[in-house]
Amino acid sequence: MTPDTPIDANAHTDTNPDGGRVALAFSGGLDTTVCVPLLEEEYGYGEVIGVTVDVGQPHGEFAEAEETAAALDLEHHVVDAREAFAETCLDAVQANATYQGYPLGTALARPVIAAAILDVAREQDCTALAHGCTGKGNDQLRFEAVWRDSDRDVIAPVRELGLTREFEQAYAAERDLPVEGGSGGDWSIDTNLWSRAIEGSELEAPGYVPPEDIYEWTRAPGTAGEDELVEIGFEAGRPVSVDGEATEPVELIEALNERAGTHGIGRSDVMEDRLLGLKVRENYEHPAATVLLTAHEGLEALVLTAEERSFKKRVDQRWAEKAYEGLLNAPLVDALEGFVESTQERVTGTATVKLEGGNARVVGRESPHAVYAAEAASFDTEDVDGGITQADATGVAKYHGFQSRLAKRVARNVDADRTATVADGGAAGAAGVDGVDGATTDVGGVDGSGDA
Repeated sequence: MTPDTPIDANAHTDTNPDGGRVALAFSGGLDTTVCVPLLEEEYGYGEVIGVTVDVGQPHGEFAEAEETAAALDLEHHVVDAREAFAETCLDAVQANATYQGYPLGTALARPVIAAAILDVAREQDCTALAHGCTGKGNDQLRFEAVWRDSDRDVIAPVRELGLTREFEQAYAAERDLPVEGGSGGDWSIDTNLWSRAIEGSELEAPGYVPPEDIYEWTRAPGTAGEDELVEIGFEAGRPVSVDGEATEPVELIEALNERAGTHGIGRSDVMEDRLLGLKVRENYEHPAATVLLTAHEGLEALVLTAEERSFKKRVDQRWAEKAYEGLLNAPLVDALEGFVESTQERVTGTATVKLEGGNARVVGRESPHAVYAAEAASFDTEDVDGGITQADATGVAKYHGFQSRLAKRVARNVDADRTATVADGGAAGAAGVDGVDGATTDVGGVDGSGDA
């Protein structure tokens, strides 16, 4: 496709805007900038409204969006959703949410962004919502899972028109759109309060070793200063303080990102399975998320029973999968969160985490709800608790593993019988062949004599 190729938008959408207004998820980058004239000229919308949602991106990205919107003469709205996003991140902490080994970030942010854009669309009487996602990624699904629950039309020009990056760059150049070649640097980067995702270019090759300059939040492990301890305070499973000082969610996450990042904590390089079945290589930075998830699991280990911890792992995994899909509003999640919330009532206390050489590990934990009795577990006390003596464990030890021992004994006896059968049958058969007594062997016999 070239910029001169006629575009038949009607072949790709059922919308009939009749000059209506559309709210566009707007970043000021190549994809969303190209979407503005396409929505007006090819889809027939009378007015495009750009909406940029703040979930913790660098300030420079907002400046870029505002400058691009001004150059396009685009009505532009900026929505501060950092607090709402931070609360979602803390929900993820309660559910120990990781996907294929890394803390979720972009997946948590997209539904928050989508909801904020929908609110603006309602306020501005927009009849449709639009995004610049391709048809190969996850974000299209996460945006639309929120939007398709409304009565507005959903438009995806890049996906519906099958646009390539090359076409977009040529289209932008021909229309003199305010984008700098559409490259935006060597890497495709998505940043929010909770994580920084880096992909594209050479990183798409699974065997390519990333250079150190792809990272901004984390130092190379081992190059930081001395190790340090940080104490995270929790109330009902949510982090509320750092080193004893009460801190609001946004500030708490920002502070830990900087503090843990100096120790090289929170890097992930993963082969990720996307929702559409594509396997992609992704690099992430998530210092605060790593520390908070580590601290939370450490405190849970102190206050939850073994059965609760075991079952909660299954619940947490399912919660994370639904979060990755952008479906935290699903009825299943409501049920999962009911269990999570019931366990978190006792996850109050502190966890002390050591930050060192790219690692965060719990080195201390305290809680008034600890399912732990030092006098019971200590090697320095004679008995256990409640009239239980050490000698009482003798009976338990005798039963422990009994069924496994019995099964192995039966298996040994069966193997011995089979060996004896083969040996006896072989000897008898050999005697018959040699003509010692002229006997023959019935292979169906138990002992080779021919008697069953």
